[in-house]
Amino acid sequence: MQPVGSVTTAREIAAKYRIPYELLAKVLQSLAKSGLIVAHHGVKGGYLLAKSPGQIPLSLIVRAIEGRQVVAECIAQTDEDCPISDTCTIKSPLHKIQSNLDRILSDMTLSEIV
Repeated sequence: MQPVGSVTTAREIAAKYRIPYELLAKVLQSLAKSGLIVAHHGVKGGYLLAKSPGQIPLSLIVRAIEGRQVVAECIAQTDEDCPISDTCTIKSPLHKIQSNLDRILSDMTLSEIV
């Protein structure tokens, strides 16, 4: 929500959105580690987006914070890991749902939800 290139501190974000500072600090670390935000240290330090909001798909944000999201655990596994893979009737619909979820998160950007 800040102008492009402006730095915001974790305390400012936590106060504005009523997020516990400790939780926000962990989320910001994950986002910085993934390269989605840049951390500036020092007296005038804080965080800023590494790219414009229109260039950041939600899929990257979710993956940086939560890891890859799957609709069912079996989607994340191989067929060899599933004892009923040969007779499973829901595998194909679950793959369609997962594909749609992945597409939606990839197509939607941060600017669309801000």
